[in-house]
Amino acid sequence: MSKRQNDTNKSATALRAIRILELLGDAGKPLSVVEVGEGIGADRSTAYRMLMTLHGAGYVTRDASLKKYQLGHKLLSLSRSILNSDERNELIKQALDEIAEQTKETAHYCVLDRDATVLVLRAKGAQLVAVDFQIGSRSPLHCTSIGKLLLSYQEPARIEEIIKRGLSQVVVNTITDPDRFRAELRKVRTQGFAFDDREFHDDMRCLAVPVFEKDGAVLGGISMSGPSFRFTLAKLEELRAVASEIAAGLSRRLGGSG
Repeated sequence: MSKRQNDTNKSATALRAIRILELLGDAGKPLSVVEVGEGIGADRSTAYRMLMTLHGAGYVTRDASLKKYQLGHKLLSLSRSILNSDERNELIKQALDEIAEQTKETAHYCVLDRDATVLVLRAKGAQLVAVDFQIGSRSPLHCTSIGKLLLSYQEPARIEEIIKRGLSQVVVNTITDPDRFRAELRKVRTQGFAFDDREFHDDMRCLAVPVFEKDGAVLGGISMSGPSFRFTLAKLEELRAVASEIAAGLSRRLGGSG
């Protein structure tokens, strides 16, 4: 085997290991060897061998009685520095806390990660009936307020790449027509915020506002979600005004335009 082939095989193995971690994270429950193999497109022996390697390294734990696998706590040590260590995240947390205190609603800070958004920080509100997204939750780009917002600040080629993959119909109100979706993104970029009017879930509305950093970069945004009976369109606008004001102050503190 040539060195190039060997390097290619190692890269494929590393990507499969990462896919296993993503699969276990998305599942939200322990998975069997067969389920993992099916999820990564590998046979049972390959899936078992890779699970044992990840288990030995502490990234996967095994329930001996059920013979199933789930993510290990060692992953927390990798994410701790991202989530907690720097001044930037502390400023974002303060802004989220301020929004939650003023509105009594939960506020999220999300970033773009390939073809989805990821929730990385949040502040819980006082409302008992709320949409409870967890840190690490991934959401599609085309049918969520935060997804549309962050995508609207991407280069045209990136937007077209997402459209080319298809705008799947998640619920009745999901925008699936490419031209209508392009118009929606132009509107979002122009007005500086995005709404999701029951486009991701039939009983949920959401809003999102951008957070600007140095050189006008939009690396993330603040979003809020709630049941549609409470998050009326009028309520969305009211919450948007509060979130926009606080996000503008955060943007200035991060060196962007507010």
